[in-house]
Amino acid sequence: MGHPIEFSMTIDGKAVFASSCIEVLDPATENVVASAPDAAPEQLDEAVASARRAAPAWAAMPLAARRKLVARIGEALISNQEMLARLLTREQGKPLAAARLEVQKAAAWCTETARLDFPADVTTESAKELVRVLRVPLGVVGGIVPWNFPLVLAMWKVAPALITGNTMVLKPSPFTPLTTLKLGELLRDVLPPGVLNVISGSDALGPLMSAHPGIDKLSFTGSTQTGRAVMASAAGNLKRLTLELGGNDAAIVLPDADIDAIAPTIFWGAFANNAQYCLAIKRLYIHEDVYDRMAQALARLAQSTVIGPGDVEGVQLGPVQNRRQFERLKALLEDTRDLGCRILAGGIVPQEKGYFFPITLVDNPPDTARVVREEPFGPILPLLKFRDVDEVVARANDSEYGLGGSVWAADHAAAAKVALQLNTGTVWINQIHTIAPDKPMAGHKQSGIGTENGVDGLLAYTAPRTVSSKRPS
Repeated sequence: MGHPIEFSMTIDGKAVFASSCIEVLDPATENVVASAPDAAPEQLDEAVASARRAAPAWAAMPLAARRKLVARIGEALISNQEMLARLLTREQGKPLAAARLEVQKAAAWCTETARLDFPADVTTESAKELVRVLRVPLGVVGGIVPWNFPLVLAMWKVAPALITGNTMVLKPSPFTPLTTLKLGELLRDVLPPGVLNVISGSDALGPLMSAHPGIDKLSFTGSTQTGRAVMASAAGNLKRLTLELGGNDAAIVLPDADIDAIAPTIFWGAFANNAQYCLAIKRLYIHEDVYDRMAQALARLAQSTVIGPGDVEGVQLGPVQNRRQFERLKALLEDTRDLGCRILAGGIVPQEKGYFFPITLVDNPPDTARVVREEPFGPILPLLKFRDVDEVVARANDSEYGLGGSVWAADHAAAAKVALQLNTGTVWINQIHTIAPDKPMAGHKQSGIGTENGVDGLLAYTAPRTVSSKRPS
């Protein structure tokens, strides 16, 4: 017997339910905790139509007024922080402290993005002509959000889309719809009807959005495989796209690095949010001179990390978010064992309920191993030994992905020289994951198309309009 529907979608500023629902599981217990509406195709049509009706008035609103309303989204998040954080832990699995931090970061994304200045009117003058380049909204934006950071990644889309004068249809992952639906409810009294519509549904809903002729731009965060499908189906109306896709980020530890100092930062750079993070360290290249010391330091950290249900005090990592991902990680671990690789930490998956996967360190697998070539998106990390800098740069760049990377060394100049050779959109030197609303992020190669965050991210939700006027003679 299904769980009663407790959450509503927001279409045209009103609560909307569906004739069917999707069950939402707690990944720590595998129990159904709630149901969310499974939007029918005609309900997507209603959401798009509502956004189209609201678009002219929203685009005509002064920029300062739109900024103020987007900042109020941030205020609503903070005002409801505890309720949203507990709901996020229940559906996503992350520890409550991490869930609170996500709500805070989502709020900051609204308030800080609202402060970004972008060129709305660039003027070129000559004796014969006046040329103005205006930035105009695209119209209706569709946002498809993944399950790893449901609130933060939603705000990466909502804040710039609304500030630049677009209206929006937002769809959370079917694994984690509840927090986003609740936010939609909270914002009904903040935003004009139709400006932000929040709908939920099964995996079938995403392709309907990417192909929908009434959506002018789609912003998608998810796997590279799905991103290719989104791009293909968006071709029907030449939909503008921002695709933030997978990563297989390499971190490189040079021989002069202070291992004791950097080991904890690298550890959490790999395993924060259970490594369910597009920018997580997924391949750790360590110079042979310091390999053993770094491996031992990471193994000690892995063994001391507390894994359990997110609502239990002191837990540092919760479960993997869903069974599909859990089974994929187990298959990767099995493949690694079949290759005869040594496991330095973890490797034993508990048999009880919940998608709990141990922090697993793999000792120097071959570069052809699946755990090296693929993006695990979970807490299994290959440690890879290298001798020569040119060799390690070539190995790090030998990937279809190009999202992020990092270099760690005492000699900053040497680290910077290596960092600038990495074919990635973001690179860190002796730090990691210093992501902010004013720092643009773009994937190279098959890690994505377009830019999120910063002024470039704002402008991605606009089109240039060049106005050329002949001067009176």
